[in-house]
Amino acid sequence: MRQITGNKLLVKALKEEGVDTIFGYPGACTIDISDELYKQKDIRVILPRHEQALVHEADAYARTTGKVGVCLVTSGPGATNLVTGLATANYDSVPLVCFTGQVAKHLIGNDAFQEVDIVGITRSITKYGVTVRNREDLGRIIKEAFYIARTGRPGPVLIDLPKDVMGELGSAEYPSEVNIRGYKPNTNVHVGQLKRAIKMLHKAKRPLFLAGGGVNIAHANESFREVVEKTEVPVVTTIMGRGAIPTNHPLFVGNLGMHGTYAANMAVNECDLLFSIGARFNDRITGKLHAFAPKAQIVHIDIDTASISRNIHVDVPIVADAKEAVLKMKEYVEGCKREAWLKQIASWKEEHPLKMKKRAVMGPQDIIEEINRQFKEAIIVTDVGQHQMFASQYVEITKKKQIIMSGGLGTMGYGFPGAIGAQIGNPKTPVIAISGDGGMQMNIQEFATAVLEELPLILCVFNNEYLGMVRQWQKLFYGKRYGMTNLRSGALFRRTEGQEMPAYTPDFVKLAESYGAKGIRVTKREEIKAAFEEAKKNTKLPTLIEFIIDPEEMVYPMIQPGGTLKDMIMDC
Repeated sequence: MRQITGNKLLVKALKEEGVDTIFGYPGACTIDISDELYKQKDIRVILPRHEQALVHEADAYARTTGKVGVCLVTSGPGATNLVTGLATANYDSVPLVCFTGQVAKHLIGNDAFQEVDIVGITRSITKYGVTVRNREDLGRIIKEAFYIARTGRPGPVLIDLPKDVMGELGSAEYPSEVNIRGYKPNTNVHVGQLKRAIKMLHKAKRPLFLAGGGVNIAHANESFREVVEKTEVPVVTTIMGRGAIPTNHPLFVGNLGMHGTYAANMAVNECDLLFSIGARFNDRITGKLHAFAPKAQIVHIDIDTASISRNIHVDVPIVADAKEAVLKMKEYVEGCKREAWLKQIASWKEEHPLKMKKRAVMGPQDIIEEINRQFKEAIIVTDVGQHQMFASQYVEITKKKQIIMSGGLGTMGYGFPGAIGAQIGNPKTPVIAISGDGGMQMNIQEFATAVLEELPLILCVFNNEYLGMVRQWQKLFYGKRYGMTNLRSGALFRRTEGQEMPAYTPDFVKLAESYGAKGIRVTKREEIKAAFEEAKKNTKLPTLIEFIIDPEEMVYPMIQPGGTLKDMIMDC
């Protein structure tokens, strides 16, 4: 029987799993794998400029293509630089398989150069992690890794590869099947429980669907829309669930939670049945747990058994894949007119419509509305902060438009590399990143990756010279003591009277140009349209558009810390 090295088997396995792109950064413990990848032409190798950016790129590639994202990094610091990205993917249920180099087996545990126990470090933030200690197990472990990553509740899997094991000869066979004792993810729907839930739905006078990120992950959007239209039940979403139903649909109420719409939060407070699909009921959407949906019975469909009744006690638990559940629902649901309930929701929308106060200067809503007008098809990737909340409120999501972000972990620095991964996976779709001036600088080195890969990204930087979300809390709840949030302050922790602040650094336009990209600065509302039209012309280069935003812009509505969904601070 023909024998090959573990390095060759790894490349063969990637091809067998249909991998067409790998995001990798080399090092001593993975140089032989890099050499094998160099010899083949079927798998595209992307070389980012930092491992944290690398894993975010693989993450966004996975979210926007439906494929498993694949990473390759070396041992020690290469592996530890994955940690934040693994946690990001774990919280948001993103399928990744990450290969880390490791020192030879006889050196493990001896504090060797660039040796860390990466499996131990990441145990709580991966779905599964393992060190390959025997060459004959390599094929099986890789096969299992891809299966675990994409089945059940998707998530990141880490495989640690000792250099000597990968150099050993062994079987060239790659398994065709997986049989993991103890891991049998359930996707089938318990029809009895589902019928019970649907009976409650039909009887309810004020029912409400809550769609979470699970609907998007399962690609259940179209089927869910059909169920919504058949039942005529209004819908609220988490920010990760935005797009579960088109945002211009008449039955879409809005996002709920900390920065949710007034109508959505009031609907949750007043509904008598909350029918949740693919949401985790985290603290950002519930507020005080005892006061969440106080008048409602709750149905919870989720693929993860551990997520059901963990935060909110539910009346009907259903463990199932969102798409399988929604498809089965289509067979049983019926229409029912609830005109009074819909009229009440409409009155809440009219009472407090989602809009920012009109100001003389350019604001975030102006920018996002121009994006809505100019792009009928797009992938929009946000970083984390005020701009993320603005985007989650105002970006229109339809069948041809998708929004992705770090939702569960709230990872600053996700936006730019996320846009790169999305563009690589979707070369014919416009990709727009929306970042703050803080988050943009966390992985700004990826300009080199974007330029060399000739990616026509449009990078929108909302520059308010502050770490805006923290500043908002400081303004509302900390007596306007802006400690550690002014990005111009430098050594001036507190600005003394009469003392000038340093100039803002960097000059984003010049920085973009230094990488070979295009930079545009926009300071007035009337310049927004032309800036996007100019950016569209750059079909082989990224364009950064810096929007100068008033630091006083605030994200409203906002739930008071420790408050309930009724305790909303409105823009007034």
